[in-house]
Amino acid sequence: MGAEHRIILDTDIGSDVDDALALALILGSPEAELLGVTTVYGDTLLRARLARRLGKLAGRDVPVYCGIGTPLSGRDVWWPGHEGSLHEGLENESIQDEDAVNYLLRQVAEHPGEVDIVAIGPLTNIAAALKEDPAFERNVRHLWIMGGAFGTGEVEHNFRSDDLSASIVFKSSLNITVTGLEITRKVEMRRDQLELISAAGPLGAALDADIRQWWEFWNEEWNVPHDPITVLTLLRPGLFDLSVQGTVSIAGGGESAGLSTFMPDASGKVRRVTTIDANSVAAEISSRIVSAGSTRQLHEID
Repeated sequence: MGAEHRIILDTDIGSDVDDALALALILGSPEAELLGVTTVYGDTLLRARLARRLGKLAGRDVPVYCGIGTPLSGRDVWWPGHEGSLHEGLENESIQDEDAVNYLLRQVAEHPGEVDIVAIGPLTNIAAALKEDPAFERNVRHLWIMGGAFGTGEVEHNFRSDDLSASIVFKSSLNITVTGLEITRKVEMRRDQLELISAAGPLGAALDADIRQWWEFWNEEWNVPHDPITVLTLLRPGLFDLSVQGTVSIAGGGESAGLSTFMPDASGKVRRVTTIDANSVAAEISSRIVSAGSTRQLHEID
């Protein structure tokens, strides 16, 4: 029997460590089939090589596709500089020749209504796919987004980084579930979870190092697992309230560019996550990432 969910992960992996954790969580979820990873924002080749490396550390042959590096909005890319620095020989990792947008269009066209896309970075690739082929929005089963900070007055990073793409996506007819900062910040990853992850084979050791690097970057000893939480809205929807439907508008230009506003509307195509079972979500994140690292021998690749 096939996996319950067929997933493409669209990610800006390599900056905030939560993208790597989200990838590991998918790899540790038996009900999920990861069809491929597409990278976005900044040095997408480096990001793709890092995603490929982490997949191999879990014993998985994950196809990875480079996407668009420059936001449609033209905003400068935020690049901390530590991306991939703990992983030697990334230049040797093999990446697919097909570009990310073509891959997204092809994959959902070949399997209409069957593929979920989890978008945990700026929405540049998704917007480009919508502009390239109007059929994209009806071929995607569902789009799961980490972005926004609803009701807080705060501009969240993914939407700020490419407010134009975010606006294009939310004006489309895609079926969308969005998880904002006001939800993800209810969960924190601290030392007890790190100790569990670090013991989970080569993948766990690599994630441990990346997490510690991220903590050092912010001079903290904790982080918010925004992106793994977003993946769980797909895999474990019962841990969230997904009942609120509506529309999302994105401010463009100026200091408020990327500011997200949710308007309830029973006929809207967007579901906004409004509550979370924080303790259960935290436990799911740890256990699934540990599973990804601990079952490497079941998925060995050359």
